Amino acid sequence: MLPALQTDLKLTRSTGIESDSIKLPWFALQVRARYEQGVADHLDGKGYELFLPVYKCRKRWSDRVKEVEAPLFPGYLFCRLNPQDRLPILKTPGVIQVVGTNRTPTAVDENEIQAIQAMVASGIPNQPWPFLTTGDRVRIESGPLSGLEGILVEFKGNHRLVLSVSLLQRSVAVEIDSAFVTSLRSTSGPRLEKAASHGRAVSLAV
Repeated sequence: MLPALQTDLKLTRSTGIESDSIKLPWFALQVRARYEQGVADHLDGKGYELFLPVYKCRKRWSDRVKEVEAPLFPGYLFCRLNPQDRLPILKTPGVIQVVGTNRTPTAVDENEIQAIQAMVASGIPNQPWPFLTTGDRVRIESGPLSGLEGILVEFKGNHRLVLSVSLLQRSVAVEIDSAFVTSLRSTSGPRLEKAASHGRAVSLAV
């Protein structure tokens, strides 16, 4: 058993592809505009675990309006990889860089990825949203997104839960009934509703 485990570890380090028993961190890949799906398909074919969240939007052409899928984070997708062996990814057509600081890749918070995955899997309408960091923390207590935390905002009379990826300074919003959320502060429910009704960002942190 030990020799086999050592072989799996060597495979993970040499290829950047995780074995069944090892979970590599998520990293954000910056790619050229409209190359998101192509890069995802290419790396998926090489065995990497990819996450390219998309949402449905309406595009207008000269003669018609059509519903299409577009990336939730234009110019980015997420990949589990070994940062010490990222050259094969950087050589992939369309890839600009692995996002990080001072040329050092920075892993994306696992909880943030899980929150975005849960939102996408729920099938609830969602859309890109300006990045938000401040406000009162709340949690969804029921429904398909139960347990998620984020930012509660009001937009055109409807409440939305904003989920953020801090590394990218990007956020997405999903429609939510504010009656299903509770504040993570000591404030009461009615006060939370009042704040939302005035359009102030009421934070729901991811």
